Amino acid sequence: MPTLPNKPLAARIAAQTQLGEAAVAAAVELFGEGCTVPFIARYRKERTHGLDEVQLFAIEAERTRLVDLDARRDTIRAGIIEAGGMNPALERALTNADTRSELEDLWLPFKKKRRTRAMMARERGLEPLANLILGQSSRGRPEVEAARFVTRDDAVPTIADALSGARDIVAEVMAETSTIRSAARDAFVRHARLTTTAVKKTTTGVRTPFEDLYSWDERLDRAPSHRILAALRGEREGFIRVALVLDDDRLLRDFARIMRVQPSSPWANELLAAIQDGYTRLLRPSIDNEIRGLLKERADVDAVAIFAQNLDAMLLAAPLGQVPIIAMDPGLRTGAKVVVLSALGELLAHTVIFPITRDAEARKTLVELTTRHGVKAIAIGNGTGGRETSAFARQCLKDQGLSTVQVVEVNESGASIYSASEVAREEFPDLDLTWRGAISIGRRLQDPLSELVKLDPKSLGAGQYQHDVDQGLLQRALEETVEIAVNRVGVDVNTASPHLLRRVAGIGPTLATSIVEHRRQHGAFKSRRALLDVKGLGRQRFLQAAGFLRIRGGENPLDASAVHPERYDLVERIARDIGLAVGQLVGNAEATRRIEPLRYIDDEVGEPTIRDICGELDKPGRDPRSNFTAPAFRDDVHTLSDLHTDMVLGGVVTNVTAFGAFVDIGVHQDGLVHVSALADRFVRDPHEIVKAGQHVRVRVVSLDLERKRVGLTMKGLAQA
Repeated sequence: MPTLPNKPLAARIAAQTQLGEAAVAAAVELFGEGCTVPFIARYRKERTHGLDEVQLFAIEAERTRLVDLDARRDTIRAGIIEAGGMNPALERALTNADTRSELEDLWLPFKKKRRTRAMMARERGLEPLANLILGQSSRGRPEVEAARFVTRDDAVPTIADALSGARDIVAEVMAETSTIRSAARDAFVRHARLTTTAVKKTTTGVRTPFEDLYSWDERLDRAPSHRILAALRGEREGFIRVALVLDDDRLLRDFARIMRVQPSSPWANELLAAIQDGYTRLLRPSIDNEIRGLLKERADVDAVAIFAQNLDAMLLAAPLGQVPIIAMDPGLRTGAKVVVLSALGELLAHTVIFPITRDAEARKTLVELTTRHGVKAIAIGNGTGGRETSAFARQCLKDQGLSTVQVVEVNESGASIYSASEVAREEFPDLDLTWRGAISIGRRLQDPLSELVKLDPKSLGAGQYQHDVDQGLLQRALEETVEIAVNRVGVDVNTASPHLLRRVAGIGPTLATSIVEHRRQHGAFKSRRALLDVKGLGRQRFLQAAGFLRIRGGENPLDASAVHPERYDLVERIARDIGLAVGQLVGNAEATRRIEPLRYIDDEVGEPTIRDICGELDKPGRDPRSNFTAPAFRDDVHTLSDLHTDMVLGGVVTNVTAFGAFVDIGVHQDGLVHVSALADRFVRDPHEIVKAGQHVRVRVVSLDLERKRVGLTMKGLAQA
C-alpha cells in the first residue's frame, strides 16, 4: 500500500505495518522520549493499545526506513534541480515515490555514469534524429533524415551509423524511463519463473547437496525462501545455473504501448528496434540483477524470521533450576571432562574420567562426586561419545541406588566457540578451554537463557542458510530476539552476569559492568532503589530497567516481582483497601482474588496495567518458561545402523526450517520431519506444530546411510 510522504510519519508507518495509527503515533512518541521496546510493551500498554515487542520493533524499523527514504528523496530532488531537470510532473513523481527503487528510477536519467553509447551519439550530434524516432511522425523517411547527419569525418560516416547512434540514444531513454522500469519490475515479480540447471563439468559423477536443483522450474512468486537461498548458494559454488525466465515478447509489446509506437509511422520500425535493443542490452540485465536482489532480500527476511523463532525457543527453554550438577564433555579417546557446579553455576571441582577404558575407576569418581556435592543431575554434551557416556552414567547411578539423579543430554552447539571466547577467558582465566566447554554445557541445563546470551546467536545453528543471509539483518533480528527473551523472563540483579545484565532494557554493556562492580564492592543490592547509587544509572535508565530487574529477599517484596516501582504507591493503596500489608498481599492468591481491578483505573493507569499488577501479586516474579522435563532416547539406539524403518522413537527438535523440522533421535545425525509429515492435517508453517527444544515422538520412514539422511514422520503418533 503506497504511503504519501506528505502524510504524517505515524500514518505512513501505520499504512505499511497495518497497525492502528493512534497506537503507532504513541509508539513513535515513546521512542522519541527514549523508551525501549520491552518497557513500552510491558509498562505502556494503555498508550499503545497493547502493541507487543515484535510490532514495536517493526514500527521502529519502518520509521528508520521512511526517515532514510525521505533523506534520499531530498538528495535526489536537489540533484535534479542542480541538473536543471525539475518540472511539475517530476516533482509530483518524486513526492509520491514510496520505495527506494522508484526514487532511483527517477534519478537515473540525471545520474552521472560512465560514458555510454548514447552519450557518444549525443556528442556526435544525433539527438535531433533520436527525437524524430521518439516523436513517431507520420512524415519523412528515416534514411533521408539520417543522411543529413552524415559527416565527412569519421564521426558519422554512413546513414546506417546515424540511425544506429540515434537508436542508442532512444534505447537509453527507454531503459531509463521510470514507467518502463516499473512495468518491467512488476512483470518479473508477477510472472517470471525461477529455473535451475546443473553445471555438468562440476556435477558429473559427484554427489552434491544441490542434486534436487539440477533441473528445477517454478514460479518466482511462489519459490520458498529455503529453495531460493539453496539455489543462490549452488550457483555461487559453481554447481548450478540460476535464471529468471519471462515472456519477453509480451513485455516488449507493453513497452511499445508505453513508448507510443505508431504502426503507421515510417519511424515505427526504428523505435521498435531501439526498444528491443534497450531491453536486451540495458534494461533486462539491470532489472534481472535488481529482481535477484529483491528475491534474495525476501528470502533473507523469511530465513531470519525462522532463525529468530528458533532462537526464541532455545532461549526460553525450560531451566532445570538452581541445583548442584555434574557436567560432562564426552571424549572417547581423551576421556570425558567432568566439572561439578554449584546451584549458582560456580565451579566446585573438575577432573577427567575414562568411562570406556577405565570403567571401574570412572564409576568410583562419578559416584564420589555425586554424593559429596549433593548433585541432582548430570548434564552430558550430545556430541561424539555422548550416548555412550549417558548410558555409562545411568547404569553407574542405578547400580549405586542413585536413580533419582537425572542424566540429561544437552545440546552442545556453540559450546566450543564459548570455551575459546574472550567471555570464557574472563570468567575462567586459569582453566583450559576443554573445562570451559563442560561448564557451559552444565550451565545450559541449569539456566539456558543465562548461558546462551554469552554466545553469538549465529553459533547456535538454529536456522537455515544463516551464513548466506544479510548478516546485518540477521544480527539485528537476533539482538531483538535476545532482548525480548531476557526482559520477558527478568533478571536477578544480585546473581546475573554482565552478559545477561547488558540485555536488560536501558542497561547496555558499560552500565552492566558498573552494576556488577558496584555489587562486588558494596555487596548485594537490598532494593531496586539502591540501583540509583550505581554510577551512570540515572532516572531515565532506572525507569526503563527497574521492572525487569529482580531483588529476591530484599527490603520490599515487590522488588522480586515485575511490578514497576512507579506503581508501588498503587499497590500500597490496593493493600490498604483490602486490609493487608503489602508483604501479606504479595503471593497471596486468596487475597488477590478480592481485588476489584476496575476500581483503580484512572487517567494514568488502565485496565491492562491493573490486571498485570494483579497477576504479579498472585504469582510474583513468575517465570514464563515451562517446567523442565528430560528428553528420553531409546537405550538400544546409538548409531544410524541401529535404525530401521517403522521404528518409533522419542526425540528433541533441534531446528525448525521452512520445509520441516530436524529432530535429534540420539544417533549423532538429526532426522528430518518434512512439513508434510508434521501432522495429520495440512501444515503451512512448521512453527504451528513444533519449536526448537520440543520433545516429540517420530517414526522412521526412510534411511540413506550413504548420505547420512534419516526421514521421519509425526503422522499418526500421539504427541505429549
